[in-house]
Amino acid sequence: MSGGLYSTAVKDFDKTLDLTKVKPYGDTMNDGKVQLSFTLPVPEGPEAIEAAKKLMVSMGFDNPMVVFSKELTPGFTFFNCYGSTKHTVDYSNIYVPKVESTTMDMHECDEYIREHIGRKLVVVGASTGTDAHTVGIDAIMNMKGFAGHYGLERYEMIEAYNMGSQVPNEEFIAKGVEVGADALIVSQTVTQKDIHIKNLTELVELMEAEGLRDKMLLICGGARITHELAKELGYDAGFGMNTYADDVASFIAEQIAKRKG
Repeated sequence: MSGGLYSTAVKDFDKTLDLTKVKPYGDTMNDGKVQLSFTLPVPEGPEAIEAAKKLMVSMGFDNPMVVFSKELTPGFTFFNCYGSTKHTVDYSNIYVPKVESTTMDMHECDEYIREHIGRKLVVVGASTGTDAHTVGIDAIMNMKGFAGHYGLERYEMIEAYNMGSQVPNEEFIAKGVEVGADALIVSQTVTQKDIHIKNLTELVELMEAEGLRDKMLLICGGARITHELAKELGYDAGFGMNTYADDVASFIAEQIAKRKG
């Protein structure tokens, strides 16, 4: 492309941003470009690709393209596709409930607990129910932590108990009572068929039945956990993606300090 034509093309790009009508961004502002991946229960081949394109059209995408497809197992094909959407979202009118606390690093949190509470906080964590994954609870509890954020076991002013995975809700609560926990932390990684909601609900109901719900902070976390969902289920807070031990420890410390006051 010559310099003149290139300059004209760049000049013609739509650079306007209207937060009341936000569209996906691909190459240029407001082009609506979307990347979409999915699996269809059909054998790999030209018919499968055409089926994927038709599905994208029915979903409201223009100019659907299948850029990659591969048979996962006989009768099932995975697709990576591109398309454009006309739909927009009013970003200016969005409100998302969030955990209300000031995130402190480990040293700041330890100092806060010393000054405002005056004793170690006791925290018990586990992946409860049938969930066999410990990656989430380990990131919060283990001394090494995750991504440069030390876990609660490393805090001088927190006594942390990590019970691991597949812990029955009854045993989890019993451990909390045994050690006099200030907070219980539940990690949920397995979410197929909303099993995490069933398990989290059961835990709250058991605590309420035992008259323990108001005696401990109850916190849950995981990739599909939001603060809004957690509150709806009866928890004090929910921590989802891109949150760390710092966020959890700070929330617990501030809430216990408020209760003490």
